[in-house]
Order: sequence, then C-alpha cells, then structure tokens
Amino acid sequence: MFDNNRYLTCGIDSKIPLELQLFMWECVDQLPPERDYLQIFDLEIVGSMQSITHRSEEPEYRKVYLLPSEKPITEKLYIIDDGDHCTMLLASEY
Repeated sequence: MFDNNRYLTCGIDSKIPLELQLFMWECVDQLPPERDYLQIFDLEIVGSMQSITHRSEEPEYRKVYLLPSEKPITEKLYIIDDGDHCTMLLASEY
C-alpha cells in the first residue's frame, strides 16, 4: 500500500509548501506495513511552529510533529491509496 504512483491536487500544490508535502509522504512511508488506505493530516499553528498531527483509523494511529516554520499554516488534508495510485488532497477537495 502507498507504493503506487503519487499525485497531488491543485489545492495541495497551491497551499502546502513542498517541504511539508515531502515530510507527509515520508510519514506515510515510515508506517508499519499494515496501513489504512486513508491517512489524515491536521496542520495547525502553534506559536511560530508548524504542528502536524498524522492519524488513521484502522489500525488506529496518531503522532504529532512540531516543526520550525517561517509561515505555519492551518489546513486538513488526506493521503489516499485507491489501489491504483496515491493522492494527496485537501479535505475540502474530497
């Protein structure tokens, strides 16, 4: 799972910095082999830091990262593996 071609939507391309995109793909890559097809990322501003909460439902998973950032953002996004390809998209684009 999550080994197929990877895509992102226009919303991701315009709102999420490349460094954060790469970081979130790496978070998914580091998960143990049993992974939910739907990975959820909540991005929040914590002071001058970027908070990223990565979670999934089955199996249940939750991890929070705090990264230094010049321009932290607030956004919710998904990475979905549909069996043919993997797509990163904003929750509002779902």
